[in-house]
Amino acid sequence: MMSHYNLNTNSMAKELGYTATSKLYGIMGGSAPSFGTLTDILDKWPEVSSDWLVLGRGPMLRSAGGAATPAAPAPKAPTALSRSVVNNGGVLVVTVDKDGEDNVEMVPVAAQAGYATQHNEAVFVQDLPRYRLPGFERGKFRAFEVAGDSMEPTLNHRDIVVCSLVDNWRLLVPDDMYVVVTDESVMLKRIRVRIEDRNGEVILHSDNPHRRPYPLDCADITELWRVRGYISTYLPSTPDVTVERLWEVIEALGFDRAEVRRHLDENAPNSTPIS
Repeated sequence: MMSHYNLNTNSMAKELGYTATSKLYGIMGGSAPSFGTLTDILDKWPEVSSDWLVLGRGPMLRSAGGAATPAAPAPKAPTALSRSVVNNGGVLVVTVDKDGEDNVEMVPVAAQAGYATQHNEAVFVQDLPRYRLPGFERGKFRAFEVAGDSMEPTLNHRDIVVCSLVDNWRLLVPDDMYVVVTDESVMLKRIRVRIEDRNGEVILHSDNPHRRPYPLDCADITELWRVRGYISTYLPSTPDVTVERLWEVIEALGFDRAEVRRHLDENAPNSTPIS
């Protein structure tokens, strides 16, 4: 049906008025569609046969008189559309609770080696710890435990980052942190430029100044998750008195704090060269 109407997961969700693609990802991953989703589809595309959609019987489309008619050949997608989305082309496996709501699966450090190779296997994902987190009720989120010190001082070992899937890599937000999944590893890194070509490479940056950035072939990425929040047992110490005193001096000299921050942001380097 998506091929016939020249839709992908994102565009179909928009046509149905959904704010998230998780329902459709669940169906594509093998979950049974809810009654509400089926009626939404039939309301939006009344020419689709309910027998075909629900029971898999007969042709997909009804005729003008109400009887089903064979579906027309799927139109060839425009070349421009095929270039507009850059991703791994896979289907996200999701789990839901007893009410049909998406869980937040958590990938602990001990499971990350397995996740790298089995993230698209329903049996593996279903065995991950599952939670409902305040502030992350709407949309598809996944949590990853932080390992090592590559993102210190921003994040610490054993912190947990809560992430949303990046379906179109062209739309990633530069300078944000991302969980980058390959067949060999699960990494938490900062990405400073958008991914425009799956055949190119992306530079992965650490917040730890002692860790050098390095390139990764985009073709090796199997999942990309944007960090939207984090959970930590680390409590920061009292504010740095020296920094606060410096701000006081800046303001005493007549400079606006917001203006100084804006100037610092605008003149910050876009990337750290590989040495």
